Amino acid sequence: MAAWPVRLEATLPDGGALVLRGLRRRDRTQWLELRRTSWDWLKEWEPTFPHAGQQPKPFPEYIRHQAREARAGRQLPFAVEVDGRLCGAVNLSQIMEGALWGATAGYWCAPTHAGRGIVPLALATACDYAVGKRGLHRIEVNIRPDNTKSLAVVRKLGFRDEGLRERYLHIDGAWRDHRTFALTSEDLGGGTFADRLTRA
Repeated sequence: MAAWPVRLEATLPDGGALVLRGLRRRDRTQWLELRRTSWDWLKEWEPTFPHAGQQPKPFPEYIRHQAREARAGRQLPFAVEVDGRLCGAVNLSQIMEGALWGATAGYWCAPTHAGRGIVPLALATACDYAVGKRGLHRIEVNIRPDNTKSLAVVRKLGFRDEGLRERYLHIDGAWRDHRTFALTSEDLGGGTFADRLTRA
């Protein structure tokens, strides 16, 4: 079983306190309100369900599923908190061991917190834990070519563009093309993801 829950901390460029942690039952009201007020900002980039009958999980089931997947070592589902308030998430999912030892990262941030460098630092912090503590070799991020804000995040961290995957993920009601970006532990050259951010 993998270590979970995990709490990670970092300091934003403006001095704000960044915390990555698992969601808890008592986060329900704040989390659902955050998702509701951020929906117009997020819906264009949100995963959807291609098959009839599939629905998002209710919050209690959602956090139980996340914790179960995290303890099984298949996911690192971090809520992002700044100065004591939830503002987004970074999730390392599809963690594969064996010959791959990699994961896929996804992230989002509420519009009220955009522009503070929260997502790049949160992603770097989560990836440093995954590579440094969990021993992962490769982190990849898949981004729609028109998602300029998300593209800016991987560019700040120096992720390598590995090309286009056509109709790769079901997003906002249709199969969408994505570009794949990745970094391996060798790319870090003995440094960290956070080091790359400070050099950006």
